[in-house]
Amino acid sequence: MPEDRVQPTGHTIRLLVAIIPARSAPAKSDPVVYLAGGPGGIAIAEAPILIEAGINHDRDLILMDQRGTLYSEPALTCPDMDEFFVRSVGLPLDAPSTGLLHAAAARACYLRSMATESDLSAYNTSESAADFAALRTALGIKQWNVFGVSYGTNLALTLMREHPEGIRSVIIDSVEPPPVVNVGRFWGNASEGFDNFFRACAEQPDCWTRQPGLAETFTALVRKLESNPVTTSVTAAAGQPPTKVVIDGGALVNWLVNMSFATQDYPHAPAWIGELADGHAENIALSIAKPVLATPAGYIGYGLTYGVICSEWVPYESESDVLLQGRLAFPNYPDSVLAPAVHFSHVYDDCHGWNVPQGPRAQRAVTRSAIPTLILSGGFDAVTPPSWGKIAARTLPNSTAVVIPGVGHFAASVSGCAQRVIASFLAKPNAPDTSCVGASRPPSFLPAFSMKKPPRQP
Repeated sequence: MPEDRVQPTGHTIRLLVAIIPARSAPAKSDPVVYLAGGPGGIAIAEAPILIEAGINHDRDLILMDQRGTLYSEPALTCPDMDEFFVRSVGLPLDAPSTGLLHAAAARACYLRSMATESDLSAYNTSESAADFAALRTALGIKQWNVFGVSYGTNLALTLMREHPEGIRSVIIDSVEPPPVVNVGRFWGNASEGFDNFFRACAEQPDCWTRQPGLAETFTALVRKLESNPVTTSVTAAAGQPPTKVVIDGGALVNWLVNMSFATQDYPHAPAWIGELADGHAENIALSIAKPVLATPAGYIGYGLTYGVICSEWVPYESESDVLLQGRLAFPNYPDSVLAPAVHFSHVYDDCHGWNVPQGPRAQRAVTRSAIPTLILSGGFDAVTPPSWGKIAARTLPNSTAVVIPGVGHFAASVSGCAQRVIASFLAKPNAPDTSCVGASRPPSFLPAFSMKKPPRQP
């Protein structure tokens, strides 16, 4: 591919493509192409998840790693950032000193990426969409189905808008509509996901029997820990040394947001919050540290991560707007928790050192399309909640939107119902069977007993 299509005779890049054959033969003539999230995630690494979800049941599954990611050339990965994130679990998230370290690691990443002689401004959503359009042509595919997850939905909606040729249908799971994605908007998203989670607990009598309620207890913990962070030590895996974990108010909020990526742990979340209220931080600390320590070095393509965020998101919203949206979403949280943003802490400082120009406003345009589209959302998703799916649906008149209760991010990876809806949609894009959604329920939460008075043994 050309690195920059404005200069088609300039540098070229190489992108890894894999085709996973359909389980049944003969395969349908219209394969599924997968657009990974992030930005900066690896499509190839998610192949087992997609196979387990049955995406290649009767169609070939095409995976292409996006520009700048681990298996592409150049691979704009950064050990500086990987090392920082491992170290960061032992630092107070909201401290200005942590922000300075975050920005220094991002700047080192920028300089490392510049040393590859890459044009970092070319690592953006529009160029990636053109890459996928070119892939369809190169493979001689007349029609295909597009499946995007998280940031991959932003990319999918861009592909629909800018390169609609040959798209039979589109599946967008955990939706990120280009016109509304700003760092500050993630505060409202967190509030929506939290409210859905707290409400589901309240509807189960045994979930939380303590006073005050779960939501009130969580807010009190955020305020308390922001003033007096707790430090503990956990062992994330057998044979590993203990890891220091610091939990301040911002770390606790980000922990609950990141539970969106661990649907299997939601049944434990109320009990863990109860334990923390009683002075036992180990389970939440382990839940914070384990995903960071388990992420392989080089997994994230930061060249694409910052190329998108720093050119397409950050320039369209000020830091003061982020704080304002945080106050609107969580009026009882301290400003020191709200100012660094949520899920993208200290990103403004990072982008100050990531010298890419503001992207064109056209990249944030609304996608209006009659292409049949399935919109999937998880009811507990505090990153890309159901409301963002509804926003995308407004200008997709031939769309079907479903919300899977009790599920976090990437519904297709954890919900059998979502997988059945996808299979039905691929068979009949204009009339999918969504009947299983009405029968879906949130998980059964484990009781949050007081650690001061353990439950009596039977």
